[in-house]
Amino acid sequence: MSTAAQAPALSCRNLVKRYGDVVAVNGLDLEVRRGECFGMLGPNGAGKTTTVEILEGLNVADAGDVEVLGERWQGDGLGLRGRLGVQLQETKFPDKLTVHEVLALFRSFYPSGPPVEETLGLVALQEKAAARVKTLSGGQKQRLSLACALVGDPELLFLDEPTTGLDPQSRRQAWEIVEGLMARERTVLLTTHYMEEAARLCDRVAVVDHGRVIAQGTPRELIASLGAEHVVEFTVAGEDGLEDDALSSLPSVEKVTRDGAAWHLTVRQVHRTVPALLAALGQRGLEPSHLSTHHATLEDVFMSLTGRSLRDE
Repeated sequence: MSTAAQAPALSCRNLVKRYGDVVAVNGLDLEVRRGECFGMLGPNGAGKTTTVEILEGLNVADAGDVEVLGERWQGDGLGLRGRLGVQLQETKFPDKLTVHEVLALFRSFYPSGPPVEETLGLVALQEKAAARVKTLSGGQKQRLSLACALVGDPELLFLDEPTTGLDPQSRRQAWEIVEGLMARERTVLLTTHYMEEAARLCDRVAVVDHGRVIAQGTPRELIASLGAEHVVEFTVAGEDGLEDDALSSLPSVEKVTRDGAAWHLTVRQVHRTVPALLAALGQRGLEPSHLSTHHATLEDVFMSLTGRSLRDE
């Protein structure tokens, strides 16, 4: 394998970006291998988009080193931009242009790439080629935005919250498109706050909070780090008077966290924990107003690390 093939597709070291007194990115380190789908998972405001904008050359860091496809951002960076595909969180297209016209315009920006018709087929927009942008649904506009990122046949594709606001069917269609890219050994950097999206698409995930990477690994590795496979969630009405120690001593409980009124128990064996939990509540004159169990997910990893829900704003 050549040195170029062994080198990471992108990396950053000790990345810092401030906006006045607000530190959006705070010493973030990241490395994405060639040919993988790498996810940045975190709540809105965690610093994901700012980091991606710096990596894309759309923003300038206050400190830190960035390398993309073996190059650094210098001058206008046109040579490097021709090797990248970028889908922003939100893209505005001229309403009166047709889908084909928009994609042909973006294709003209790149030195090479597939024909416009082929890219339309990739995102299932062939039947909308002559339709004006203003007539498209939200999901169709998102697919057009993705097509514009793909039309230059990029070596590295940036997808920033690509399925936010989409209905479930459109979200699944977007996932299938990304999976098709991975089959062609393209490199993808994906930011998302959808745990299911990260678990399905990403080879590795970095959990980001307050501008820093707080955990990193494959989705399976991160979930395994909880030390148990299941989560019991419950709430009780009013002032419950419960303490962590009382819950952590229950059978099969590995960890106890709390998010507002909701308790989260990471457990090995649900059938042992739940009866003991109900008995402990009953001894205190309490009843659960809500109780559920599920297999541990990436959201539970975030909760364990931060004590907050992944979807907290």
